[in-house]
Amino acid sequence: MKAKHERILGIHVGLVIAEVFCATGFSFEIYRARSGNTLSWAYVFEWPIFAGYAIYMWRKLLKDAKGGEKSPAVTEHAEPTDQSLERYNEYLRAVHEGEPGHDGPLEMRSFKS
Repeated sequence: MKAKHERILGIHVGLVIAEVFCATGFSFEIYRARSGNTLSWAYVFEWPIFAGYAIYMWRKLLKDAKGGEKSPAVTEHAEPTDQSLERYNEYLRAVHEGEPGHDGPLEMRSFKS
C-alpha cells in the first residue's frame, strides 16, 4: 500500500515539475518573441500544448495507479422491441435449426440446377 502512495506522489511531483518547466519555457519564448525573434512565436504556442499533454498524462497515470475504473457488470440485453428485428431473428433461428421451408446455411445448401 505504501508503494502505491509513493507512486501516486511521484506522479503529482512529475506534473508539478513538467508544468514549471513548461511555464518557464513559455515565458522565455514570449520574451524572445517580443524582442523580435519571429521563430519564437511558434514556441510560444507550443509550450502550452506540452503543458496540456502533461496534464493528460498525469490523469492517465493516476487512473492506472489507482487501478482504473471498474468495468460495469455485464447485464442481459433486453428483448428487441423492433418487430422487423424480431422477425429477422426468428428467421435466423429457423435457418440455423434447419427448419423446413428455409434454405439453411450456405455450406449446407445443394447447388443442383
